[in-house]
Amino acid sequence: MLIALIARDKSGALQTRLDNRAAHLAYIEETGVVAQAGPLLDGDSMIGSLIILDVEDLAAAQNWAANDPYALAGLFDAVELIPWKKVIG
Repeated sequence: MLIALIARDKSGALQTRLDNRAAHLAYIEETGVVAQAGPLLDGDSMIGSLIILDVEDLAAAQNWAANDPYALAGLFDAVELIPWKKVIG
């Protein structure tokens, strides 16, 4: 099941993002459920994340999101998990 995780950073939290980026990328690598991912941008500034998870169910996506080092560091103001259907690409 594909789930789109859309997370918006707290205002002024760029340093939190930068401080936890290596742990976040390591988590993506070690969990093996991320199909695509990248930061949301405002100009050149990172302001959130879009991650496509390939997981068994919504509960697995919720678990993944809760244990993401970015989430554990308190980076996000809001997180949405939305079932997604790949049509192109």
